[in-house]
Formats: sequence, structure tokens, C-alpha cells
Amino acid sequence: MQVTLPDGKVLELSDGATGTDAALAIGPGLARAALAITVDGEQRDLARTLPDGAEIGIVTERSDEALELLRHDTAHVLAAAILDLYPGTKIAIGPPIENGFYYDFEFPEGVVLSDADFETIEAKMKEHVSADEQFVREVVSVEDALKRFRAEDQPYKVELIEDLVKNAPADAPVETVTLYTNGPFTDLCRGPHGPGTKRIGAFKLQSIAGAYWRGDSDRQQLVRIYGTAFFKKKDLTKHLELLELARERDHRKLGRELGLFHFTEAAPGSAFWTARGTRIFNELVALSREMGDLRGYTEVKTPLLFDASLWKTSGHWQKYRDDMFLTETGDERAMGFKPMNCPGHYELFRQQRWSWRDMPVRFSEPGLLHRNELSGALHGLMRVRHFCQDDAHLFVMEEQIQDEVTACLKFARDTYDLFGFAAEDFTYELSTRPDNRLGSDEMWDKAEGDLQRALEANELPYVVHEGDGAFYGPKIDIQFRDSLGRSWQLGTVQIDYLNGDQFDLSYTGADNAEHRPVIIHRALLGSYERFIGILLEHTGGELPFWLQPAHLTLLTVAERHADAAHEIATTLRAAGLRVVVDDRNESVPRKIRETELDKQPLMAVIGDREASDRVLTLRHHGGAEDEPASVTEIGARLAAKIRAHERL
Repeated sequence: MQVTLPDGKVLELSDGATGTDAALAIGPGLARAALAITVDGEQRDLARTLPDGAEIGIVTERSDEALELLRHDTAHVLAAAILDLYPGTKIAIGPPIENGFYYDFEFPEGVVLSDADFETIEAKMKEHVSADEQFVREVVSVEDALKRFRAEDQPYKVELIEDLVKNAPADAPVETVTLYTNGPFTDLCRGPHGPGTKRIGAFKLQSIAGAYWRGDSDRQQLVRIYGTAFFKKKDLTKHLELLELARERDHRKLGRELGLFHFTEAAPGSAFWTARGTRIFNELVALSREMGDLRGYTEVKTPLLFDASLWKTSGHWQKYRDDMFLTETGDERAMGFKPMNCPGHYELFRQQRWSWRDMPVRFSEPGLLHRNELSGALHGLMRVRHFCQDDAHLFVMEEQIQDEVTACLKFARDTYDLFGFAAEDFTYELSTRPDNRLGSDEMWDKAEGDLQRALEANELPYVVHEGDGAFYGPKIDIQFRDSLGRSWQLGTVQIDYLNGDQFDLSYTGADNAEHRPVIIHRALLGSYERFIGILLEHTGGELPFWLQPAHLTLLTVAERHADAAHEIATTLRAAGLRVVVDDRNESVPRKIRETELDKQPLMAVIGDREASDRVLTLRHHGGAEDEPASVTEIGARLAAKIRAHERL
């Protein structure tokens, strides 16, 4: 038999050869490093036989898929350890997830698990790892599998198998299932797995949570144990250090410490912004307006509440209604709070007559939006029910699409530069047609092609995410990797051929005929709330100087210096600075320490000399000091930096 390697080389093997045989034929070093094998793109166990003519690749620790494989192995080891320690436990599911794995359990009555039990569980897991238990794959009949799991009193496995059979298409009935065994533990699992448990280098159990079986709140609540695993201990240590740093940088924690916002049960999923937080919020909105004005955007304002007919026309009533807040008027007229600005902008566009000379028309709106997020999904500023988005919709002629998409991508880059984000920290994703889409395949072909050409013309590297587009059109998502290595979606640019037809939008062309505009949906920061959360965590609360709620804090030495401090503050405010005066009857060292903890960018102490000469010595956050300078000079210099959105 023959198989083809990734470099195109053909490898000859004996009939019935396995993945292990293929790795050995390439080299003994590779065989020792091999974890799994890809066969025509599908990952499989090394012990499985290879089909003749297949294209194969050997998976090692260096492969992109390796960590997911290792974490799946570790989830099985966790389940084995739990059954050792807590006989009678019922096991549910245990998949690998981003950065780790979890397994769901129903423990016997009287067993209450906590983080304090992790050390014992980990010790038992290490026994399974040290034993180098091989992962043995077995294909059995449905009847035999059901008999086995019923005998072991594992009802969740029984239900999973029964559902596989019940939901199988009539022309492809499920007659067998796959089991994997390591040591004494056997699990229902599609696989694949690595050769044995000893390849698990380092792992850590991290947290416990509740989880309803199959996500249904009417079903049994299970105990979910989260963990992570790596091939090397140093990688686990690095990961745990990053997690600790992430906890310290949690925007919810920083928001409380810096006095920016609060969350209360009075309005779940909605932030209460303090004066300081509101200043940051408003600065971002002002930035969007300023940059939009320079690029030909017109700010508009549309209602918060729309009649259901508008949402039906846009398709949101059919596709998005469960995520909307709905209400009725006194005459039982169904209404929906807007979760996005799009339909309001379509309605506004069609109220006017437009010609080809007006195109493109660029509407922007920092509109208030509401989405009915599940309470369990709410997460500080990152996932909220009430938010404001830097939203825009461009109504363009088809021949303008490439220029306008390019301009949107450049607008995004210009915006991110102001926050000091590096170009290499961005990636681009092209999300294509989902299963629940509206519109014809021809329309989707055209829209996806528009975005692909724009990415390639601007030499932007991108990956394709099949099926992740919006129901009305494909999109480019702009992903940002923060200082902790985490990826966040910031901007999005979407092409929409659908809603011009849905809303009967038109403009008069140069030929005096009516034409449909194409709509480009564009957001750069996303929601201001979420962007502030990302920025706080990326910077550890040390925001760019121009964005700070206070640019300079003046600290008085004694009560007699208060009047001079306030006069200096007035002069600096007139120059364009935001200045705070701390004239409390506290010691200067304490004031300095508290200002440092508050992460204020600049401070200056006002004593006798400063009060009389109007000369300040600026102290930067972290302790560095500038040369003394006059109040007038400092005001002019710092104001210029603020206007230019420069760093100190």
C-alpha cells in the first residue's frame, strides 16, 4: 500500500499498516514523538490501520492539534481518578476546550466537592499518568454498549447512545459506537487519543462549577470540574502565571478600584458609570465622532423602540427574536427594543431621495442597544444587556464596494494606532455563509468575493471561518491579541446585499433608473463598554494619557497651599487638561501613594515654591520626574499631546 506525506512524498507500507508503522517508516525519532495521525484531514489514533492511497500527517507535540489531544486525554484521566475516589459517581461528558478541559459528574449523595479536594484528585490522576495506561480503542455494537453502561449504572452514557441511534438519518443508522479504555476506566468517546497517559506532562485542576445536563435547566444539575494540561511543566507554570496576572487585571476588579463603574441587581447586565468612568466613555464617543467627521460620516439618531413589522422586514424577528427585549403598547401592538442600529438606518435612508452623486451615504450612530443575554452569560463589561456601539452603515454603489471596504479597514487601523496597539497583534477572519442565512447562493458568492478581494488587495493575512457570517451577509472580523496573549474581536466589516431588497431601498443612477444600494455594516471599537473592558485588562488600568479621566493630580503640602493649587488647576483646565486637586489634610507621602494606586498618569506637589513661582515638577506614574517647568509651559505641552492623542 502507499500513502502520501505532507511534502508530497509517497511512502510504501505493508498492507494493514498503522499510523505507528508509518511514523516508524519515516524515522524512529518521529515514531517516539508521534501522538496521533491525520488521514485525509481526519485525526486518528496511531494504532488504527491506514487506507491505501491516503494523505497522512504525523501529529507531534509541535502540531497545532497536539494540546487539544493531550487535554482530551487528561479529561479521561480525571474521570478515572474520580471513579477511583468516589465509587458510584455517574459520569457525563468531558471534552477539551480552549485552554483546558472539563468533565461533568453526578456525585453520590453526601459527596460535596470543593477546591480543597483538588490535591487528592490530582494525586490519584498522577498515579494513572505514571502507570502509562494505553488508550485502547474498541468498536462495539450499540446493544453491547448499552448493556455495559446500564450494568455500570451510567445513565448519561446510556442516554447519549440512545440519542445517537434515535437522531441518526434513516439511510445511515447507528449500529456501533466507539469506546476508549485507559487502565480500569472505559468511556464512550469518538476519540482520537494519544498512545498513553504518560505523554501528559503537567496538569492542574482549576475550578468547580454547576452545569445542567445538556444545558437544560429542567434537567439534573451536575458538578463540572475544570482543568488544564501541557506537555511540559514550564508551560503549565507560564500559563498559571498568566492566569494570575489576568485575575489581577480583571476589568471588573480594576473598575471598582479605579472608581469607574459598578454593577448592581437593580439592572442586571447594565453598567452604572461614575463621573470618572463616564469621562472615559465620552472621550471614546468623541473620538469616533471626530474621526468619522474627517472621513465623511454623518451622525444620525434613531429610536430605541421599533414596531415588530420593521424587525420582520429585516429578518431579525425570525432569526433573532429570542435575543431581543419585547413589549406591547396599550393597543397590543408588538414592539422590540433595538439590539442593533441597522433597521433604523435603513428606515432613515428610505425616507429620503438619493442620487448617484450622493453615494456613498455613511450613517454613524453611537446608539443605545439592548440584548436579552442569558444571566449566566453576563460578564462585566464584556457581555452586557445594555450597551452603546460605534456603529455605522454605508449605502454604496456596487462599484464603490472595494474602495469603501478598504477605507473601513484603514479607519480601523488608524483608530487602533491611537491606543498603541501593534499591527502584528491583529489578525483578520473572513466569516462565510451560515446555515440559517437569508438570500440566494449567488448573492452570497458575490458578497464573500467582495470581502475576499478587499483583504487580498490590502495584503492582509486572513483565515476563513466557514459558516460564521451573519444571517444577512458575510463579514471580516478584526481580532486583537492583548498583552496576555488573549484574542478579542474588535472591529467588523460586513457586506449586505439582502436588506436593500428587504427594505426597498434605492437611489437614482446616472442613467436616471432606480438602483439598489449595497449596505456595508461597520463597527471599529465594537461596543464602547466591551472595548473599555478590553483596554483596562490590556493595560492593567494604565490607560493612554489622552484618555485618562484626570491628566494631572495636584497634591497640596498644607492647607495654606489650597488656593494656589486651585488657581493652577483653573489655568491648566483652560489649556485643555483635566485636573484634580487633592487638598485633604493628609500627609504628602500618603497622597502620593494613593495617587499611584489610582494609576493616575501625572502628579505634582504644591508647596511654598510652587505656590509662589507657579513652577511644577511633574511626577509620572511609577516615580520618574520631569525637570521643573512653568504652569503655562506644562499646560501647552500636555494639551498638545492630548489633542494629538500622543503618549507622555
